[in-house]
Amino acid sequence: MIIKEIMTQDVEVIHPGESLQTAAKKMRDHDIGFLPVYDGSQLIGVLTDRDIAIRAIAKGADSKMPLNPDLITAPAIFCFEDQSVDDATELMHDKQVRRLVILKRGSKQLAGVVSLGDLAVNIDDKISGEVLEGVSMP
Repeated sequence: MIIKEIMTQDVEVIHPGESLQTAAKKMRDHDIGFLPVYDGSQLIGVLTDRDIAIRAIAKGADSKMPLNPDLITAPAIFCFEDQSVDDATELMHDKQVRRLVILKRGSKQLAGVVSLGDLAVNIDDKISGEVLEGVSMP
């Protein structure tokens, strides 16, 4: 099975220069905790709800403050849409990430996102459990 078959294709993004408040509102409105930071032509990194809490709010950042490199997790961990689900699960396990950005091979344009939830719904329970265990290790 390839990643394209299980990934979420309709991905909400945040653009460099948008505010922390805009990011938080997108996360709230779409019930997500992860936004690829995308300038329209390339992936810059990712922003998580944890990044907002730990890297911004805990340091006293103003919610109107635009995104900057100190707030963004970069480089983003990614796979290409034509790679196997096994490749994705191995990468998620090894890098201890719960979500992967999926890019189109060649153009490196954003294609989607694969999350632990996507794995749990679409692949063997044993495999998704192993990935969850690997991601959760200290």
